[in-house]
Amino acid sequence: MPIFECRGLCKRFGNVQALDNVDLRVEPGRVVGLLGPNGSGKTTLIKLANGLLTPSSGELLIYGEKPGPETKALVSYLPDRETLAEWMSAKQLMDFFADFYEDFDRDRAMEMLLRLNIDPAMRVKQMSKGTREKVQLIMVMSRKAGLYLLDEPIGGVDPATRDYILDTIIRNYNPEAAVIISTHLIADVEQVLDDVIFINGGRVVLQSSVDEIREEKGMSVDAYFREVFRC
Repeated sequence: MPIFECRGLCKRFGNVQALDNVDLRVEPGRVVGLLGPNGSGKTTLIKLANGLLTPSSGELLIYGEKPGPETKALVSYLPDRETLAEWMSAKQLMDFFADFYEDFDRDRAMEMLLRLNIDPAMRVKQMSKGTREKVQLIMVMSRKAGLYLLDEPIGGVDPATRDYILDTIIRNYNPEAAVIISTHLIADVEQVLDDVIFINGGRVVLQSSVDEIREEKGMSVDAYFREVFRC
């Protein structure tokens, strides 16, 4: 059974067709890049998967179920915007996540904080923007979830931190789970991807493994993306 599946999925906002007849499948054990230009529908798809939006038509299934309380317990979601309470410390965030999610691994979160030299007693309002993004990702990746939905996880951090974040994603997810990374920084994430989904104008224009693109097209995912979406 696929972990994540869409069948004829559509989403409209008034007269705007954000997603148009999307069909796709994500299997267990895969790290998938959801790739497309700004405004292509990436964030809408991830919000639908997390139950923050409802489809206009079609189906979206997680482990064969429509998004709801049961699926939310299986999904770990990193939004494209920071959502941390400024008055909280990193330790209090760990307490909050541990209370809210049964699958939260406090030891894993603490290990990552210390590896990045982040003081658990530091409050969010004292942190730099980059440190906040690291802390938010640490909380998300410290869950033992079935599906990780990461919306622009490396958008605002320096290159060295990007490498650490990508390594963190790969080392900390359950091999039986799946990871969907939405990003426009393709060259930076390509090294960790198994599969890619190209989306544009709310439509899936390609779903392929990274190996197939390299073997059949003779180029990197980043180069092929630039060719497909050339202005």
